[in-house]
Amino acid sequence: MKDKNEMTEDIAVLSANREKAIVKTSIVGIATNVLLVAFKAFVGLMSHSIAVILDAVNNLSDALSSVVTIIGAKLGAKQPDRKHPLGYGRIEYLSSMIVAALVLYAGITSIVESVKKIITPEAADYSAVSIVIIAVAIAVKLILGTYVKKQGKKVNSGALVASGSDALFDAILSASVLASAVVYLIWGVSLEAYVGIVIAGFIIKAGVEMMIETLNDIIGKREDAETTKALKEIICAEDAVLGAYDVTLFNYGPNKNYGSVHVELPDTLSVDDVDRITRRIQTDVFQKTGIILTGIGVYSYNTSDDEAAQMRNAVQKAVMAHDWALQMHGFYADTKKKTVRFDVVVSFDVDRKEAMETLYGEISALYPDYAVTIIPDADVTD
Repeated sequence: MKDKNEMTEDIAVLSANREKAIVKTSIVGIATNVLLVAFKAFVGLMSHSIAVILDAVNNLSDALSSVVTIIGAKLGAKQPDRKHPLGYGRIEYLSSMIVAALVLYAGITSIVESVKKIITPEAADYSAVSIVIIAVAIAVKLILGTYVKKQGKKVNSGALVASGSDALFDAILSASVLASAVVYLIWGVSLEAYVGIVIAGFIIKAGVEMMIETLNDIIGKREDAETTKALKEIICAEDAVLGAYDVTLFNYGPNKNYGSVHVELPDTLSVDDVDRITRRIQTDVFQKTGIILTGIGVYSYNTSDDEAAQMRNAVQKAVMAHDWALQMHGFYADTKKKTVRFDVVVSFDVDRKEAMETLYGEISALYPDYAVTIIPDADVTD
């Protein structure tokens, strides 16, 4: 059975392998984009095509994004120290923010240049060679985008996934440049500047979406339902566990997740039993999900008191009669000491103070001789 130190060492190994994969993928992206910039810039300057030049600028921003991704991966992989005991993983979110800013800058610059071309138009002059180069660039971007996005998902790198998606989208934009060139060669109609504005609009949209996604990672967002469901299934597979609640995950960078949970256990277990059970849960969860549970709280469950069981049913019926009460758990009644306690997951759609006042009033009315303790839980998981 692994302890927390061994789990941390495993994370360090995974982090090192992940960093190597990100750097390797980013270098491939940089080399490919630099070649595309050179070819497209040459074609754009020779043919006086603003759309092709802006496409080259977009590829240059992609190369810069890959450089930022490498720097972020290197810094994020630094080992924990006294100043940052949970590591530097969140630096990658800052690098993703910089990538988004670069994309936005490229989009805004593209719009400015396209508008200038509309005001002072300049006829394009395409050759067969330039058409072939643009077509090859489209194929290269499709291959590169698929590769980078696949690697990003494999190593859970938001920056790589964004770069891959951006590359695939670039292929579509390059296709629009190719289409405008074909239109010009066949009908003599120049759509250069207008296609440039369309390209710029899509670039800006991609940059804004990347910025929002990264901000959500930094601020903290609701964990997806599949993750919490899988976590609860692993925990509840332990024979003595009657339920798992209040799952809270803390992210300190890609693949660096810590968490806490409450488990419901029979009131007949000893402290030694609980210790062994919670340690097994920590090990199972880490081995199957990579999440380190830093804390496991325990709810005691009445197993031999019929009166307590009847109280549970009555209290649950009263609590769940309110549509803003999403769940009740952790119920325990001590019929000798006349105490009852439980947790309620409260919707964000209701004032928590008013909700608690309502529940205290109703439960106290049902059992006036009992001291009632109700803990309100936030609706943090699906």
